[in-house]
Amino acid sequence: MKLILSRKGFDSAAGGVPSPIFPDGGILSLPIPDPCSPITYGDISYPEGCLAGLVFDLTGGRIPPYYGAHLDPDLVAGSLPRLPGWRGVFGQTGSAQGHLRNHKVGPGDLFLFFGLFHRVEKRQGSYRRVWGRRPYHLIWGWLQVAEVLYLGTVRPAGYDWAAYHPHWHRGPDPNNVLYIAQPHLNLDGLPGGLPGAGTFSHFSPDRQLTASHADRVSTWELPGWFYPGENRQPLTYHGDPGRWQPAEILTRLRSVTRGQEFVLDCHQYPEAIPWAWHLIRSNATAF
Repeated sequence: MKLILSRKGFDSAAGGVPSPIFPDGGILSLPIPDPCSPITYGDISYPEGCLAGLVFDLTGGRIPPYYGAHLDPDLVAGSLPRLPGWRGVFGQTGSAQGHLRNHKVGPGDLFLFFGLFHRVEKRQGSYRRVWGRRPYHLIWGWLQVAEVLYLGTVRPAGYDWAAYHPHWHRGPDPNNVLYIAQPHLNLDGLPGGLPGAGTFSHFSPDRQLTASHADRVSTWELPGWFYPGENRQPLTYHGDPGRWQPAEILTRLRSVTRGQEFVLDCHQYPEAIPWAWHLIRSNATAF
């Protein structure tokens, strides 16, 4: 089994601002802009209503309601009207998918999605960032893979429920795939009953990757077992030993600023499986 830390959602490059942490601690990863997507920000629902107004507020009006949204990964049933059979889904292509393919990511493997977040507040009816607070990387969702659909030039039959997805509408591309979620989480004998994909509704410090008081969001604090040590391959893209600083309880990592998919082999890091299960069991909710 493999664990993939997957960078998704708004940041300074895509969308221009972090995703929000609301005054009550609620979190919401904002899908990045995509002019080719059939989904608009005005189409997407979240617990307070339509996503368009929130995105308009946080981007200072740069992204209007009619603009296309790359809703990917798509993990929350209530975000859009659904056809029967819908499951959580994540699309990938290009060099990022090449990296996943080279590491044989497929059924049974677990994505943990993280992104850049910042505290927001509501002033005069509009959401604004809370100045003086630092952004940080935070794990916000998960998906355990049941199957991989290779879209290529012909769309597979029997998946009409996925035809809305932005990756379904890409041109011919043999490297264009969809990862379909398992109905229920299945992690090596750990208790079941948890959904195979979903999002976390609120901030929790155990899912914060950025070290407290760090000068850069890319300075992470991870459980101590993440340290590569001897005879263990590090988290992909992080092979430089100088990026790692071991400690008794926590490991500090200077994470790369580019790259989307970071793969960890759970055969070499068996601690990863109960760690991920605990995060999901403790924090998962449904919308």
